[in-house]
Amino acid sequence: MGLGPTGRALAHRAGLAGLSVVAIDPRPERIWAPTYGCWADELPDWLPDRAVASRIAAPTVWTTRPLRIDRPYCVLSKPGLHEALPLDGVTVLPGRAATVSGHRVELADGSSVTAAAVVDARGLPAPGPRPAASAHGIFVDAELAAPMVAGDTGLLLDWRAENGAGPDEPPSFLYAVPVGDGKVIFEETSLGLGGGVPQRELRRRTLNRLAAHGIRLRGDEPAEAAHYPLDQPPPTAVSGARSAAAIPFGSRGGMMHPCTGYGVAASLSLVDPAVAALRAGQDPVVTLWPWQARLVYWMRTRGLHGMGRLTTEQTVTMFEAFFTATPRQQRALLSAHDDYAALGAALFLTVARTWPFRWRYDLVGWTNRRRWAGYYAAHPADTHPATITHPAGTAGPMTTAHSATTHPSTSHPASTGHLTTTHPAGTGHPTHPAVDAAGGAERDSPAVLDPVLPDDRGVGR
Repeated sequence: MGLGPTGRALAHRAGLAGLSVVAIDPRPERIWAPTYGCWADELPDWLPDRAVASRIAAPTVWTTRPLRIDRPYCVLSKPGLHEALPLDGVTVLPGRAATVSGHRVELADGSSVTAAAVVDARGLPAPGPRPAASAHGIFVDAELAAPMVAGDTGLLLDWRAENGAGPDEPPSFLYAVPVGDGKVIFEETSLGLGGGVPQRELRRRTLNRLAAHGIRLRGDEPAEAAHYPLDQPPPTAVSGARSAAAIPFGSRGGMMHPCTGYGVAASLSLVDPAVAALRAGQDPVVTLWPWQARLVYWMRTRGLHGMGRLTTEQTVTMFEAFFTATPRQQRALLSAHDDYAALGAALFLTVARTWPFRWRYDLVGWTNRRRWAGYYAAHPADTHPATITHPAGTAGPMTTAHSATTHPSTSHPASTGHLTTTHPAGTGHPTHPAVDAAGGAERDSPAVLDPVLPDDRGVGR
């Protein structure tokens, strides 16, 4: 069920392994909307080079200073990834599931499919009040983006105080990387806040950052929005055959990283073990989720909840402490599936190196556990005057109007990893606020409603 990158990869590899596969998706040949990024070493060996759109040899993280991360990062090519996962020999049914069980799928048109095993890779619904990743990205021509991102450079986490947010507001950072088609995405991102940050606010912060570096938009730049939950747990293992429940996979199966929002590369790397389990008549959940992996997931959720209650100043200090960890410890948090010993060390050292000492109480949840609870309900979207600060020496106001079209091939993640999702056309909700081109001031517009993220299409990284 579901032919996003994760579901399509599973169907592709299962077909190559000789299994009889039926794939169900409402629009099976649609190219995915989000931009997907990942650490290059996370990708499985069987994925061809054409699936990668751009590479960054050593991305940068800005805390109180620039930190070089000596680990290659890449952005996936959505057309290239789609072409690299052909469904030759797979029966593809365009349709939407009405009911899904462990051995049977009933479609909305009344037809049904029975199988020895049903894998559900349909992604996740909107987060509601759950800890969420929220992001708003603007795609800028590479030549205009050069003051911040030039050539094969990239900013995975930029915590510089340039987004116009005050110290008493929820924190957010900038993610800015080339996406491989002459464009650079600038995406203001929030991780871990219950219910997320409104798109209008994230767009305001993105524009402030661009203005701080003298980047003047033409006015027709496409935009992208993301809003998805970060706390989907691994599925419960069932003794013996799974008689009633479908096998959840991808973000629905707990493969979304709780601290970073990345999930596609991790899911791709687990496709072959899942296929091997299915061929052997075993439960893939047992294979993919041994106790070590479950412990890693639990420890990462501690980090998620810690991030969700920090101020910007505390968050910057925490990330600076984390990036002093060894490469293995960093990987244990950012991507390793079951390295619980290194992850435990990384979390302990991050807390121990966070300073002042009293801030550690917030990080571990002894104080200010609900610091940002209900913040945006109590602070309407018009809290900030809708003005964009322009750096000295720039000529006139920066035009910020832009088209309502979505970028033809993009979405993303962050240093710790995260994704961006484009709202599907026809939902009736804007993917960004309306903006006054004359003065750079936002007009009132409806808030973006939580999108449903079908088939892992809403899951980047």
